[in-house]
Amino acid sequence: MKVSDLFILYQGNGLELMHIGVSDNADINFVSRTAQNNGVVAQVGKLGNLKPFSAGNISVALGGSVMSSFVQLKPFYTAYHIMVLEPKKYMTMQEKLYYCLCIKANAYRYSYGRQANKTLKDIELPNCVPQWVNDTEIIPITTARTKMQAPQIDVRQWGEYKLGKLFRFYKGKRLTKDDMEIGTVNFIGAISENNGVRQRINVEPVFSSGCITVNYNGSVGEAFYQYKPFWASDDVNVLFADGWELNKYVAMFIITVIKANRYKFNYGRKWTFQKMKDSVINLPKSQDGAPNWAFMEKYIESLPYSDRI
Repeated sequence: MKVSDLFILYQGNGLELMHIGVSDNADINFVSRTAQNNGVVAQVGKLGNLKPFSAGNISVALGGSVMSSFVQLKPFYTAYHIMVLEPKKYMTMQEKLYYCLCIKANAYRYSYGRQANKTLKDIELPNCVPQWVNDTEIIPITTARTKMQAPQIDVRQWGEYKLGKLFRFYKGKRLTKDDMEIGTVNFIGAISENNGVRQRINVEPVFSSGCITVNYNGSVGEAFYQYKPFWASDDVNVLFADGWELNKYVAMFIITVIKANRYKFNYGRKWTFQKMKDSVINLPKSQDGAPNWAFMEKYIESLPYSDRI
């Protein structure tokens, strides 16, 4: 069964966000070709007589993060190269999410130079939805932090700090697939998702919890806070706080800054052990010149869903 057998396909609006008024209080989402945040990059107001697409429809990126597919929970407009799918017959939320995953599974067929504008309608999908899909309960994520005011960020007050001065660095340890057995210990690989956990194996952990892992190979520059003891592959550098306390809130702030430096490196230009130690990042600065750990913690704690970290 093809996509066009199950859905009515509409071309997106093809709008440019730079020409639209953006507001946190607006009630219409603006969907772009990103793979993050359900495809939503901003909230906008009603655009004259242009009717937004209805909540419950599926957005599919035809370019950019090709085949990124999401069920939109609010009325929305779209950027260029977005297709909107409306089910031809009633579908549960579970069924829509299932078909989003099926569509995403075809991403390997496309690239930056080969988009899905003409071929999305012909992609083959399963004829029927497995029973487990509708038997799976969807529990929405909630947060108690929606009304907290985040501290104001002023990067002019930030200072430069060398990673090697902030952290003790350790290199992960090589472990071949032949030496791996299924177990309960997190194995951190050089991947960009699942907090870096590639699988769980039957070994004694090499590293304790409460640290940051950063990929120097593979998905270079991806960083994660590790809250359980783990084994890290030799494609991963492990960073422990040196002379200060690293909690999960401070870690999330620093991780974001570390990841902002990914553009400097790639698969052909590794972020090697020494290069990473010598790398300089910018952080909020206290009056005594040290990093302002209290500000970082307070900022992350104030954000929605920080209570779910």
